[in-house]
Amino acid sequence: MPIDLNADLGEGFGVWRLGDDEGLLNVVTSANVACGFHAGDPMTMRRVCAGAAQRGVAVGAQVGYRDLAGFGRRRLDIAPDELAAEVLYQLGALDACARGAGTAVRYVKPHGALYNAIVTDTAQARAVAEAVAAFDPALPMLGLPGSAIADAAADAGLLFVVEAFADRAYLPDGTLVPRSTPGAVIDDPYAVVAQAASIALHGRVTAVDGSAVALDARSICVHGDTPGAAELAAEIRRTLTDAGATLAAFTA
Repeated sequence: MPIDLNADLGEGFGVWRLGDDEGLLNVVTSANVACGFHAGDPMTMRRVCAGAAQRGVAVGAQVGYRDLAGFGRRRLDIAPDELAAEVLYQLGALDACARGAGTAVRYVKPHGALYNAIVTDTAQARAVAEAVAAFDPALPMLGLPGSAIADAAADAGLLFVVEAFADRAYLPDGTLVPRSTPGAVIDDPYAVVAQAASIALHGRVTAVDGSAVALDARSICVHGDTPGAAELAAEIRRTLTDAGATLAAFTA
């Protein structure tokens, strides 16, 4: 089965740029585009969507908490109905930019603290899934296996797609090491490429305690704000292609 390579894009704001959007768009098969709440603005969203459309890269909505100052990496105690409304708002905003560029939102991937919260928070997971289903029940949802959002997506009639991370450390239970913990983000380029290859070719990752964790992932993420992310993604793509893997958007 083809493997998808995704990255977080459009995470600048106004005159501030974060990450190499153009470089990553030349490599990835899917782009998780910030929708204006944790990062991004209308001009950035439209520019990234246009770049994705030109290259045949799938556009995904990277919805998050309303937290520009914290880059969406701070957990917010928000009521489920308010969260659902804010997710719906973000989906509409990005889809307008995407359609104006000749494409459309093709999947949803929550960002940062929201992504991690809905691994265990059933109320927030249901709110996110219900918002996506209200917008377009045909949109797949990217996330961690065995999570609350996987169950909520199924209950809402959404396709759930398992995602894994090339540049994040894993706990033995298959969840991510919290960013507050040293070593949570893998900064050794060779280790990042090796982990991506292990996930794509063997369906497993080595946890921080040395144990093997099974990961039947359809998509692998490289964080766009990781230093040298475009070069890392390119090396991952070369490694997987050389090993005989086929790279394609999971929404194709």
